[in-house]
Amino acid sequence: MPALIPRPRATPAPGAVHVPEWLPEERQRTLVEACRAWARGPVPMHRTELPGGGVMSVRSVCLGWHWSPYRYTRTAGDVNGAPVAPLPQWLVALGRRAVADAYQDEAAGEAYRPDVALINFYGPGATMGMHQDKDERSSAPVVSLSVGDACLFRLGNTGDHGRPWQDIRLETGDLLVFGGPSRFAYHGVPKVYPGTAEPSVGPAAGRLNLTLRVTGLPG
Repeated sequence: MPALIPRPRATPAPGAVHVPEWLPEERQRTLVEACRAWARGPVPMHRTELPGGGVMSVRSVCLGWHWSPYRYTRTAGDVNGAPVAPLPQWLVALGRRAVADAYQDEAAGEAYRPDVALINFYGPGATMGMHQDKDERSSAPVVSLSVGDACLFRLGNTGDHGRPWQDIRLETGDLLVFGGPSRFAYHGVPKVYPGTAEPSVGPAAGRLNLTLRVTGLPG
């Protein structure tokens, strides 16, 4: 439901724009249903194993390209070897609209050509450590959409994973775009707030985060 006190759009850092309640409830429900289908495969939602032997606490599935540390491939060799599901054009169009609205620049939206979506599900206790999205060969913006439980999103600097950083509360339906000087900023999700999801939207518990990116890889 819309907040009783409207939350204004904000620019927490150069190139980073937070647009609260950007996704209407109907579109959120559509996205949740689509994520449920994508989670079943051909590459199922899974927890990614890191090179040091640790396992991420979020569960993930990808469209267009499969991400594994620290590369993109067309098949999920670290899961079941299956080809990754394609990135649907309606999701590409949503990403282009997001960039145009965030930057208030139709030309920027028209120029945006995402070719991969990473979908993370934060279940009970799941978090995301500070990291850079730097496996892409492109500096095009990252589009981040939130559905479900609210979270604390930490937007840091481009030098390392320490301070300075800013904490932003992302609610269901919120859009965050980070590009330009903030494209390679360290960021993470140190906390999810259980029980804050809107029941009419789903998921019943946990947080879905969908990010669209441009890999810069051929074909």
